[in-house]
Parts: sequence; structure tokens; C-alpha cells
Amino acid sequence: MDTKETVLSILQDLTGTDVSGAMDDNLFDSGLLDSMGTVQLLLQLQGQLGIDVPVSEFERTEWDTPNKIIAKVESMK
Repeated sequence: MDTKETVLSILQDLTGTDVSGAMDDNLFDSGLLDSMGTVQLLLQLQGQLGIDVPVSEFERTEWDTPNKIIAKVESMK
């Protein structure tokens, strides 16, 4: 599974929604992600992709759409 598929799978697990058709939608504004969801997202990314993002360094505006999450993960590999 590639990064995009993994991120979309994690987001679907966390939100209960398939976001693959809304890659530039803001997940926070739409209510799909909140602060708890963010922590879960980071834990899942760490567990499945080995991406370690300390919550203290998490900048919400860099992680607010599926496309941004995928790009951020790719840049950290």
C-alpha cells in the first residue's frame, strides 16, 4: 500500500468517511477531525508509516486536508 492509500485508509477509519473524493476539503472545518482525531491520526501515521510528529510541532494548517496530510507524510519519509 502506498502513502496515499495508507493515509486515506487511516482517515476513513478515524472519520468513518471516505474522503478520497474530497482531497482538498478542510477536515477540521467539516468536523471530520478534531483534536482527539488529530492525536489518533498522528499515532496511526507513526504506527503504520513510521512518521513521528510530536504534537507540539503539529501545525494544523499544514494538516487540514487529505492532500496536505499526504504531502506532509511524503516529505517526512
